[in-house]
Amino acid sequence: MNDFSADVRLAREGNTEAFARLYATVYENLYHIALYSLRSPDDAADTVSDTVLDAFCNIKKLRSPEKFRSWIMAILAAKVKKKQHTYYEPVDEPTDDSPLSDSFDFESVELREAVGRLDSQSRLMLSMSVLGGYTSDEISQVCGIKAGTVRSRLARIKEKLRLELTPEL
Repeated sequence: MNDFSADVRLAREGNTEAFARLYATVYENLYHIALYSLRSPDDAADTVSDTVLDAFCNIKKLRSPEKFRSWIMAILAAKVKKKQHTYYEPVDEPTDDSPLSDSFDFESVELREAVGRLDSQSRLMLSMSVLGGYTSDEISQVCGIKAGTVRSRLARIKEKLRLELTPEL
């Protein structure tokens, strides 16, 4: 795990290069998690932009520099939830020319559809765990639930996907 203390300290003092280095460590995770949660490349990009702007403006409020990843992910989670509340109808799945299909190779359409059927918090938790490599402790801080609950929910989510995607004998 990275130690962000030096760059956070510099960013708090207004050093934009230090903030850019911090952002460089998480930008792909932010975008992919937003994309999996919102299923719209434009909304994901907008949400990440809003997240980064808030993080930049509020970096002085970050109490523990070593928790930078969790802190910015909590901002993203709040932005994703707010954006999801604005939807009036379901968003279409990402198209084959979307950045999602460029970055990740789905083995099947069935997997994409199964993940799409998960509720928004389950998609967020799964994408943070699988795509972002976040620990259950970090996910628990972002989602506001206990780490044990995160672990059990992730196990149930993965089992549900496994059962949906495993052909019956």
